[in-house]
Amino acid sequence: MKFSESLKKNSDFQNVYQHGKSYANRFFVMYVLENQLGKNRLGISVSKKVGNSVIRHHITRLVREAYRLQEEMFGNCLDIVVIARAAAKHATYHETERALLHLGGLHHILVRKEDGIF
Repeated sequence: MKFSESLKKNSDFQNVYQHGKSYANRFFVMYVLENQLGKNRLGISVSKKVGNSVIRHHITRLVREAYRLQEEMFGNCLDIVVIARAAAKHATYHETERALLHLGGLHHILVRKEDGIF
């Protein structure tokens, strides 16, 4: 089982923004940058433009849970930052999960258990 932690420091977020690669879909923008830590780190950013604190925390919980349940599909040694767009406030859990997997596929960071590539 993989172990991942959260990105917390502003400097870590800025490093991913400046040096990472980004792709977007209707609900999220995902930045990805390789790290040398041997584990994934997930950062979630939800602006006040998206909604009030209840909505922002709801989106954060959906993203965190969707990532946690699909964590084995994501590559290793990555810093991942997910930025919620305004449309994310209307997204269900399944739409959130599909959007994260879609962005992971665009970044080519998804792996399959059988042959190592998704």
